[in-house]
Amino acid sequence: MYNKIKDKKLNVNGITISFKIFGSGYPLLLLHGYPQSKYMWRKIAPLLAEKYTVVCSDLRGYGKSDKPESDSTHTAYSKKTMAKDQYELMRKLGYTKFSIIGHDRGARVAHRMALDYTMSVDKLILLDILPTPYVFSNTNQQLAENYFHWFFLIQKYPFPENIIKNNPSLFIRYLFNKWGDKTKFLSEKDILKYINDFKSKGTIHASCEDYRAAASIDLDDHKNDRKKIDCPLLILWGEKGIIGTNYDPIKIWKAWSKNVTGFALKSGHFIPEETPEQCYVLIKGFLK
Repeated sequence: MYNKIKDKKLNVNGITISFKIFGSGYPLLLLHGYPQSKYMWRKIAPLLAEKYTVVCSDLRGYGKSDKPESDSTHTAYSKKTMAKDQYELMRKLGYTKFSIIGHDRGARVAHRMALDYTMSVDKLILLDILPTPYVFSNTNQQLAENYFHWFFLIQKYPFPENIIKNNPSLFIRYLFNKWGDKTKFLSEKDILKYINDFKSKGTIHASCEDYRAAASIDLDDHKNDRKKIDCPLLILWGEKGIIGTNYDPIKIWKAWSKNVTGFALKSGHFIPEETPEQCYVLIKGFLK
């Protein structure tokens, strides 16, 4: 079903964002992670569309959305800027109130949306992340080994870009194997889809800028506003991943949110693809 839904595009915040929209009912915005695109929702979005209007969007810099130029401030890929993209998209679609499901990088954009557009975000669901400032402030050897890409991608242009461009297939396959459950959750067709999207013009550089922003301007924004998430927050994490095996996610998120609940899933990092049914049941219960 997912692949039969045609992509649409809208101009928001000065760029073009690619998205799919289907289903009916209360609106849900789904934001993907790294190194992926809106394709990652193909298993769970059809389930959600039975009760909700689902908007699966490509973040700026990823998939079929625009990859605008950046500069030394990395403002073009700050989470404030990326959050504004998605907020304006939902407004243009006619939605003044909606809930968000974000995974990985998309969850960091969703976190910022809940802070900047409090009146519009009813409920927030974040998949397999800890707050960005917490990660940088509490890095140990094990986290650095698993999140090595955080510190690799933020190196000055064009060092990480050139290394990845040399063999994007090797890089993407390594990440899926490292972060996902060892059981097979992606077909070869799925992997090739992600590789082809990622190696397209501009995506590798844009994704590095996304991480450079996280290590600079995004930290400043969190420090300057010191806000907590107002809306109800659901945290889901993979019990086999780095977060599930090393941290207490609910305890950590309580410092960043006024109302948080959460659950571990029998999964690695790629929850919507590894355990879509279990993920759907927990999301549906939270959204009621």
